[in-house]
Order: sequence, then C-alpha cells, then structure tokens
Amino acid sequence: MPTIVFANPKGGAGKTTAALLLASELKSAKADVCIIDADPEKWITQWGQRTQELQIPIFPDVREDTIIDVIDDCASKHAFVIVDLEGTASLLASDAIAVADLVIIPVQGSSMDARAAARIIKLVKNQERKSGKSVPMRVLMSRTSAAVTSRAQRDVESQLSEANIPQMRTAIVERAAYREITGLGGLLRDLDRKEVRNLDKAIENAAAYATEVTMILKEAEQGRGQA
Repeated sequence: MPTIVFANPKGGAGKTTAALLLASELKSAKADVCIIDADPEKWITQWGQRTQELQIPIFPDVREDTIIDVIDDCASKHAFVIVDLEGTASLLASDAIAVADLVIIPVQGSSMDARAAARIIKLVKNQERKSGKSVPMRVLMSRTSAAVTSRAQRDVESQLSEANIPQMRTAIVERAAYREITGLGGLLRDLDRKEVRNLDKAIENAAAYATEVTMILKEAEQGRGQA
C-alpha cells in the first residue's frame, strides 16, 4: 500500500502539520491509515496520545536498522502509510525515501526553507541513481497566507520551476484549525465550527490537498504499471 514520506531538515517548515492533515483527511474518509513517527521530537506520537479513540496506529520506535522493516510491515497491513521523518539527512531518512511511493517536501516561502528542501531533493535524486527507479516527489508550499502571496514565496516557487522541481498545486494555508488539531489532538472535521474560526475554509483546503496527494499516487501507480 502507498507509503508517503514527509521530509525537510529545517524545523518549522510545516512537515508534521502536513502529515497530520493528510492522516486526518484519510481517516475522515474511512481509509485505513497508520503513521510512522521517525521525528525525534515525537509530535505525532504526542498527538496520538490525545487521540487514542481514533484508532490510528502510530509507530514511534524506529531506528536506522529497522525503518525499512517497519514500513514494509505497515504497508502489508494498512491502506496508507505516512512517515514523518527526522530533520537530518540520515541513513534512516535515505532508507525511508528509497521505499517511498511519494516524498512530500513542505516548504515555507523563505530562502532558508528552499535551501533545506534542496538537500532533500538531492537525497531523493541520489536514491534514484542508486536504485535505478523513480521516486515521485513534490514540494508543498506550507503556512501560506490566505490573503496574499508574499514576494519571498513567489521567489521560491520561481526557483523551483526553473529547476524543474515538481510542486503541488495546492498549498497549505496558515489556519487556526490546523494549530488546534496539532496542539490538542483530534481530526480536523471533528472540530466545532462555533469555536474555530474559518473551519470550513480549513477543511476545504485540507480536502484539496489530500485529493491531490491521492491523485499523484494513482498517477505514479499507473506509470509503474506501464513501465
């Protein structure tokens, strides 16, 4: 079953939020999803401890010598496997990327995030050369403004386009609802509209993002079938 890996060596890029939003949307759609929390900060593990009733399996105990076995085992039992990687470009990260069906690289509109993303892109390309197979990847703009696209973000997007780095059409907008679930647990669609501002907009954004991810996975699977 598809393994989606989230990677960016820079903290604050929105990696864990992006992973949780995808898990939340898949779970709300009744999909069987699990999460491998390979980030030393264990934010998703903490989220899971507040969200045990959702029955989303979370696997926090992974090491460099076990990550591939854990991914393979999860993929044999669950429809979707989400991996939140540690920040550094380690052997663990390399191995997870090597077996990924899709690598998502969240990036904020800043040159620091772009440079950090470049390290992951290089890691993906190195894995492709080693294995001789394509590793689908997308850069995901995260924590964007709902009102205006900043000049810094436009510059990052332009740099990515010039380098022929594939980007997701959907960006994750900065929303109070996303901070709510990452901080307090639960699923996005279970939040109270009376308590969370612009919840409908947040759900619309998350739905578009999750739909695009599933479409990319389908296209990649079709491409492998035709190869």
